[in-house]
Amino acid sequence: MQPPARAALIGAAIAAVMTLPGLGTGTLWDNSETAYGEVAREILRFHDVVVMHLNGAPWFVQPPLYFWIAALCVKVFGLSSFALRLPSALATIAMGAMVAYAVSRTAGVRAGVYATVVLSTSLMQAVVGRLAIMDALLDLTVACAIFWWFRALQTGRAGYVYAGAAAAALGFLAKGPVAPVIALLVIIAFYFWNRRSSVTLLPSVRAIALAVVIFALIVSPWFIALFLRTGSTSIGQLIGHYTIARYTSTIENQAGPFWYYLPVLILGFFPWIAFLPAAGAFVAPLLNKPSNLEPSAPLMRLAVAWIVLPFLFFSFAKTKLPNYIALEFPPLALLVALYFDAVVQSFRRRSPLISSAMIPVTIVLLAIAIAIFLRNNRLTGDVHAISGDMAVIAAVVFAGSIVTALLFISRFTNQFAAYVLGATACASILTLVFLVLPRVEEFKPVPRLAAEIQQMRQPGDVVAIEGVPGGNALLFYSQPPITSIGAAHLPSSDAPTSPRMVICSARRAFVVASRQRGANDPAYGRRQHEVAVDQNDALFMYDGPHCRADR
Repeated sequence: MQPPARAALIGAAIAAVMTLPGLGTGTLWDNSETAYGEVAREILRFHDVVVMHLNGAPWFVQPPLYFWIAALCVKVFGLSSFALRLPSALATIAMGAMVAYAVSRTAGVRAGVYATVVLSTSLMQAVVGRLAIMDALLDLTVACAIFWWFRALQTGRAGYVYAGAAAAALGFLAKGPVAPVIALLVIIAFYFWNRRSSVTLLPSVRAIALAVVIFALIVSPWFIALFLRTGSTSIGQLIGHYTIARYTSTIENQAGPFWYYLPVLILGFFPWIAFLPAAGAFVAPLLNKPSNLEPSAPLMRLAVAWIVLPFLFFSFAKTKLPNYIALEFPPLALLVALYFDAVVQSFRRRSPLISSAMIPVTIVLLAIAIAIFLRNNRLTGDVHAISGDMAVIAAVVFAGSIVTALLFISRFTNQFAAYVLGATACASILTLVFLVLPRVEEFKPVPRLAAEIQQMRQPGDVVAIEGVPGGNALLFYSQPPITSIGAAHLPSSDAPTSPRMVICSARRAFVVASRQRGANDPAYGRRQHEVAVDQNDALFMYDGPHCRADR
């Protein structure tokens, strides 16, 4: 087996250890996981792979790739958290292999393995790889496109251009135009920067044209089928409203300041963020060196372009979510890996010791910030049950950082320091999965209330949610249609939103609401039964005398 292939196998194994154990632990998180899980389930319900559905109504918010794969997993493994999260886990495993392989080809196997250790054990990478969302697929396809186009500029081979175009097309089907836009933004900037100091082979016009054809052949069939089924409105909503408008305006109150992603990057790249300043200081003087003097210089330039440009791109966007920035974690891991490799080669001791010492300081600062947040939001009582487990995780990371620092002291042990910190991060994530997440389930009442509904539900019954979060969870853990009283957050072909219309529209009506609010709501002459109470939420059933829904 060739060294890069061996590194890829190691990278896949590390990512698998970070993502697969306990993947199906707990119920899906509201709101994205349950919504996307329901869309995947409704592919099987409607036997329709062209028009996505949510709550029984056409849904034109995201492209279909994740939902196709998730529906296939549900078909094979049954409807479960594991099946719906498996596409993200597999994409994360493939990412670990891809990063290790790509870095090994230029910087050596040790740097490649370091890169996949850093990437796979960073906090956000582990989290995204365990969620039933499409971001892991997006991140993988963007990374593949960038790495393959980078290889094309190094070798001049058209095959890498075509492979990158195919990856960008799959990214388009995963989350829209953002995949090719980011990949092209990075690789074009790298081309103009790299050619100033190293040989950079621009693909021929013919290769670029064929790449465009490959991209179109992969992307266009679904869009053509969607257009033939639904007309231009659906594509306008998908590309116009939920892509372009998401960038130029705020969608679903997901706003944030320009510096929004700075703390996200710091927290998401934990614990390796402690080494990023030292890695930056190491890379800075090498960025403009020719490749014959510094073979890794082109890879460094690629990483810097990959970090800076997407960060600015998403910072200028009006709609912001933490997971958007996850696609630039591979280059962050790459820079830290190159730094670790240089530390081992030249036995640099001072800077990694200082960086290792910053990890416990970061833990303390994070603990203070979390405590202030919980106190300000009156959530201290809710997290009391998991505070002990969180302290265990902090202690594990603290101890691991101390051992990491000690390993950096000796020339004979410094090569193992990154592996020890990676193992520490892995242990903390698995502790979170197996100890903390089961306790968190008690703070998620809607799935349990949905189970009560499913036991009692009969044909013709109406189910609704009023004034409490968790509408998508109620939808996923019961059955569509579900009505949102007071605000139509859930798509439906017939979406009554007033309490009277819901309560009076069927022989029986089930309503999930806050216990205090629901008990004080009018019953419009019907009998109100408090069927179940969970945390501050309650399930009410209305039956008895008929009332008019149109008054």
